[in-house]
Amino acid sequence: MKKLIFLGILFSFFVSATVAGQKNFHSFTVVANDGSQFDLSQLKGKKVLVVNVASKCGLTPQYSDLQALYEKYKDDNFVIIAFPANNFLGQEPGTNEEIIEFCRQNYGVTFPVMAKISVKGKDIAPVYRWLTEKSENGLKDAEVSWNFQKFLIDEDGNWVNMLSPKTSPTDNQLINWIEGKQ
Repeated sequence: MKKLIFLGILFSFFVSATVAGQKNFHSFTVVANDGSQFDLSQLKGKKVLVVNVASKCGLTPQYSDLQALYEKYKDDNFVIIAFPANNFLGQEPGTNEEIIEFCRQNYGVTFPVMAKISVKGKDIAPVYRWLTEKSENGLKDAEVSWNFQKFLIDEDGNWVNMLSPKTSPTDNQLINWIEGKQ
């Protein structure tokens, strides 16, 4: 009986330690476009749409719909976080300053845009390693296939879903998730 109790206590300790050590989206600090630190824990309580973006991609016009989506739902505990990346055919060659200027001038972007990172490969940013690897996020492997791939993060910083780059920011699946209809 003592052995059984001991094993139960040991198991409880192991589970608690594992859960306590598990990362979520809010565990990361990233670099904002202006070079400042951006602690993702400040987004607790908000649904987050994470998008890797590029200025010279056929999908770049999605910036317009992303901005409209942000404007419509930003006061409803929703935010978009854009991560410029140059991983696909050199379609984001600009500096951080050039990228933010492009976003603001051409699409009126007001949602947070981070500093340029790598979203795949050996130099993948830690937050994208968490987004794309089941061993990190606990749910699913979801390699980034192209610019404008979308990740849905819940209010508690948990990975919810991934949408393909061609999925429009106005897609019903995304809107229903934001509005809590899923």
